[in-house]
Amino acid sequence: MQTSKSAIVIGGSLGGLLVANMLYRSGWDVHVYERVAEALEGRGAGIVTHPELMTALEMAGVAIDDTIGISVQERVTLNLDGSLERKQALPQILTAWGRLYSLLKAAFPEDRYHNGKQLVSFSQDEHAATVSFSDGTQASAALLVAADGVRSAVRSSLLPQAKPTYAGYIAWRGLVEEAALSPRTLKELFPYFAFGLPPQEQMIAYPVAGKNNSVKPGTRRFNFVWYRPAEASTTLKDMVTDSTGKVWADGIPPPLIRPSILAQARQAAHDVLAPQFAEVVEKTESLFFQPIFDLESQQLAFGRVALLGDAAFVARPHCGMGVTKAGGDAVALVRALSATSSVPDALQAYGQERRTVGEFIVGHARALGAYMQAQLLTEHERDMAERYRSTEAVMRETAVSPMAHAVLAP
Repeated sequence: MQTSKSAIVIGGSLGGLLVANMLYRSGWDVHVYERVAEALEGRGAGIVTHPELMTALEMAGVAIDDTIGISVQERVTLNLDGSLERKQALPQILTAWGRLYSLLKAAFPEDRYHNGKQLVSFSQDEHAATVSFSDGTQASAALLVAADGVRSAVRSSLLPQAKPTYAGYIAWRGLVEEAALSPRTLKELFPYFAFGLPPQEQMIAYPVAGKNNSVKPGTRRFNFVWYRPAEASTTLKDMVTDSTGKVWADGIPPPLIRPSILAQARQAAHDVLAPQFAEVVEKTESLFFQPIFDLESQQLAFGRVALLGDAAFVARPHCGMGVTKAGGDAVALVRALSATSSVPDALQAYGQERRTVGEFIVGHARALGAYMQAQLLTEHERDMAERYRSTEAVMRETAVSPMAHAVLAP
């Protein structure tokens, strides 16, 4: 492999592994550096797949077969009393973060993936980019890809003004073992991509693989995301305050969530959700929440440095496009690099293409989530909240790639 085709990827999660695998299979001498010392396999929850993601996975060396996830044919929305409000056909494959991580990690050479590498600084010249880590080591390559997530250290250095913006609501999340659910919930909820739509809230839930990535009936899990408004200076501040009084403004680690906050959530589930959903929340052992943010980078290419995935754009989860967008970024970057021998020129072409895509996805996700915000601050937000408030609109466009629509339905 040539020195001119050497690459450093900062961040060893899904985005980093997608681009690293693609680069490696294109003849690049690539190494991945992940700040977390331990393995990442146990992290994450459900992921909605899209055709663009399947293409990216195949380019990254992942074989697509029936074990990639669970196929769901229909969507349902339940009324508060648990009765069926609406049903529609929409075939999708639903997978889990851990499943994709294990496949991508297995496809990448083990000796090129380095854990416990905390980035301290980086620099670049006309020939290479050089990174320095907290353990005193350095590495240099012709290309530096920042795939280090929403709190990207690389982006913070290059674009200090580009910061995550709180959306005005939080998402309760969790996984429940299929075997723990009652017969009614297994029949009326588990086989579907399911919705619950209390006023100014949204619950979505769907089946994913179980332990050891099993997709065998009886061993799977049920994944849910429950969005609720939380005003930043009052409700949210209280929720992200731990038992010692420390405020975790960017999101509290799940083990530090106060028991009273968890108890309030379980009670609220019984108050505002259909009984099937309430059962799912009640039986979730590791219940946690995340504040919802979005973020836009004004630039993605900086000489020999490129931003990718959540380091570049963070969209609210309503499109289900986070991993798919990272995969699309990786595809576009590798294709741009194959079209020219100049890394800076390739990165400029990549940045122009993917900035347009990122801005579109972020904007559409904001529109889908507007009606759940604690406050609607602009006329546009009020218009979007009204537009996407109906059951029909939510079922039609939630977790559906907006890139699949030439014109979004009114």
